Amino acid sequence: MSATIDNRVYDELEALEAILIEDFAVKHEDGVPRIIETVVHPSTGDQIDQQYVCLTLEVKLSPDYPDTIPEVFLRNPRGLDDKLLNNINSRIKNKLDRHIGNPIVFELIEIVREYLTACNLPRGQCAICLHGFVKGDVFVKTPCYHHFHSHCFHKHLVNSRKYYEEEMEKLPNWQRAQAPEYQQTCPVCRNVVSFDEKVLEQAPPPVESLDAPPFRLTPEMKALQRSMSEVLERQIARGGVVGMGDDGPPLLTITTSADKEKASTSGTQGAKAEANRAVPSTSAENPEKAQPYSGPYRPDEDVVAAALRGDPLAVAGRPPPPSAPIRATPARMNPYLIYKLSTSRLLNTLYTRSVIDPLLINSI
Repeated sequence: MSATIDNRVYDELEALEAILIEDFAVKHEDGVPRIIETVVHPSTGDQIDQQYVCLTLEVKLSPDYPDTIPEVFLRNPRGLDDKLLNNINSRIKNKLDRHIGNPIVFELIEIVREYLTACNLPRGQCAICLHGFVKGDVFVKTPCYHHFHSHCFHKHLVNSRKYYEEEMEKLPNWQRAQAPEYQQTCPVCRNVVSFDEKVLEQAPPPVESLDAPPFRLTPEMKALQRSMSEVLERQIARGGVVGMGDDGPPLLTITTSADKEKASTSGTQGAKAEANRAVPSTSAENPEKAQPYSGPYRPDEDVVAAALRGDPLAVAGRPPPPSAPIRATPARMNPYLIYKLSTSRLLNTLYTRSVIDPLLINSI
C-alpha cells in the first residue's frame, strides 16, 4: 500500500467536511484516509420529519485514488427496495467509469440524494400487515427508520401493552415491584420508541387492505395443516411438547460425573449404557462397584418434603422403588442436607435401614 497520498484527496476531504459537517466520517489505516462514510437523506429542506428513507454510502479509497476507481457500498438502506438499490448502483458505476482521475465522492453523494428525494416514500411491505405502502396511506417512521401503517402500529402497541400487563399479573408482588415499566418498542428491531397512541388510533386502515379479497383456506393450506397436525400428535405422544401430556412432575434423571464422561465418549451406546446402569448389581464380592440409581424416577414430593422438615415417621417403612440400588456414604452427603436431617432417629433410618428415597442420597 502506497504511503503517499495525492493532495487532491486531502482537498476533497476538507470540502466534504465543510459541506456535510455531522453526517461525515473518515476511517484511517496507518494514518492514511481509506474509507469515507456518510448517511444520505432526501432533500426536504427543514422538514426533517418528512425524510422517510435513508442509507449509508461507504466509499473505500484505493491506494492510487483518484487515478483509480474506488469501491462503493450502499449500507443500511431504510425504506428502500432492491430494485431502487440496483438502479443507484448502476448509476454510480457509470459515473465512476466516466470520471477516472477526478475526485468523485461528492458527486456520488449527490446521485444517491437525488434518488432518495425522488423516491421519498417507503418501499416494500409493512412488517405488521404485510401490505405495501401506496398513495393515501397514513404511516409512521420510527427513529430507527422502520415504517408501519399508523393503523397497524397502533394495534401493535395496544397488543404489546396488553401482553405486558398479563405477564405482570402472573408475577408475585415483590417481582412486580422490581419489573421495569412498559416501553413502546419497534416491532422489527425492538428499539425503544415513543408515539401518541390516541393519534395513531385515528388513522384509517391501509388502502390495500380495503380492496384485498377475503381470506380463504386453499387446498394446499389445508393439506399443510393436516400434515403439521400429524407431526404435532407424534410429538405430544412422545412427550416432546412442553406443557402437553404431562401427568405429574417432570421425570428426574440422576447422573454422576462418570455418566457424563461415558455419554461424551460413546454417544451411540448411550441407551444401552443407561439400561445397564438401571440394573442393580448382585455382586457380593465388590459392593463398591454397585451403580447409583440413575432414573428416570418420579420422586414422591410429600416424602421428600417430610424428610427435609425432619419427620422420620413419614419416610419410615416406605420401600425403595424397583431397580433402585441404594448406596449411601456419609462423605457424599451435602452438609446442608445433614443439617436438615439432624434428628438421630432419621439419620439412623437413613444409614441402617435404607428406606429413604434415593433422591435424598444419590442426587448430590
